[in-house]
Amino acid sequence: MPNDAEVQSLQTTCCIVGGGPAGLMLGYLLARAGVDVTVLEKHADFLRDFRGDTIHPSTLELMRQLGDLDDFLRLPHTKFSQMTFSFKGRDVTVADFAGLPVPAPYVVMMPQWDFLDFLANRARTYPNFRLMLQADADGLLTEAGRVVGVAGQGPVGRFEVRAALTVAADGRGSVLRDAARMAVKEFGTPIDVLWFRVSRQDRDSKQALGRFVAGNVMVMLNRGSYWQCAHVVAKDGMAVIRAAGLPAYRTVLDRTLGLVPPRGAEIVEWDQVKLLSVKVNRLESWWREGLLFIGDAAHAMSPLGGIGINLAIQDAVAAGNLLVGPLRRGEVSGADLAAVQARRLWPVKVTQWLQVQMQNRIFAPMLAGGPVRTPLPFRLLAAVPWLRRFPARFIGLGVRQERVSEALLRAASRES
Repeated sequence: MPNDAEVQSLQTTCCIVGGGPAGLMLGYLLARAGVDVTVLEKHADFLRDFRGDTIHPSTLELMRQLGDLDDFLRLPHTKFSQMTFSFKGRDVTVADFAGLPVPAPYVVMMPQWDFLDFLANRARTYPNFRLMLQADADGLLTEAGRVVGVAGQGPVGRFEVRAALTVAADGRGSVLRDAARMAVKEFGTPIDVLWFRVSRQDRDSKQALGRFVAGNVMVMLNRGSYWQCAHVVAKDGMAVIRAAGLPAYRTVLDRTLGLVPPRGAEIVEWDQVKLLSVKVNRLESWWREGLLFIGDAAHAMSPLGGIGINLAIQDAVAAGNLLVGPLRRGEVSGADLAAVQARRLWPVKVTQWLQVQMQNRIFAPMLAGGPVRTPLPFRLLAAVPWLRRFPARFIGLGVRQERVSEALLRAASRES
């Protein structure tokens, strides 16, 4: 173990652990408002594949509020305004984002590393923002029962960051969640997801697709030159699939993807198929004195609807709105942190309940080999087109849409 003299010690107002969408969005908002912020990211960069690459209309509206939307949309991206599901060849448009009351009524598909780089580069324009890469926070610093910062390992050795507030945005595998011994409520899930990509041709659809075919569920996202595919399988089903062999899996893919010509042959090794072990859970309390959890660290979401990133960013905005004043004063109380949970808990509960119902009532029976029938909710969407605005709003804007508060925008204006 290194001596105390060998430990790098830093001081900041807000230390954010995790450089994902929630952590960087909160860091950017607070830096704009003059708060001294340090973000710790354990990796050397943001280049990790098969992450949530969907940027929803609610996030695009936030970018517009911040004056960043035009620059953001200059980055390479694709977009879609409808989601279509196919049940044994019957196509049903389940969400039409074009009618949403926002200037950018569509979903943008962009590699998450580009989105994170954009936020980080915007935040770096403020002298009170610091992003530490390869900084792996592995423990909490406490005094008299209050969290006063984090300890970790960096590229040159051990470090400590002391802060008036520590925010854990370190994902569903949160190290700080374990370090703080936070109670977690698990909901269980009957599904996992296998991520892979196949080429996309000009004759293919331009919209996002969902296909239900003979015991298989596939979600296909248009990424321009390729399809990013999510194969929904039964929980722990990856072992069974691998045991059957890669040729058999290619046959399943060709039947389920429904692409002409078939693309299953493009999967030549198992390393091309990445497993996402799906979890749905949330902390009973998102905070303790000096420490706040947001995003997946507070509530792991199912990938259904691709809305986990949406909720994480909404958490960050709510936290920024409610905490900018206390942070500027350097005094953050337990009541301040409880207010963040109170603001975000209801939308998380509603979203998780709906996701669990979808998993248990629609996906699980089909994956178990039940007949592929168009479920009643989807038959209603096919018969009554105006109903599509409801799933579009749920997916695109969320149960409770957060906007950057006037107080936060004014604080940023004063700093500039």
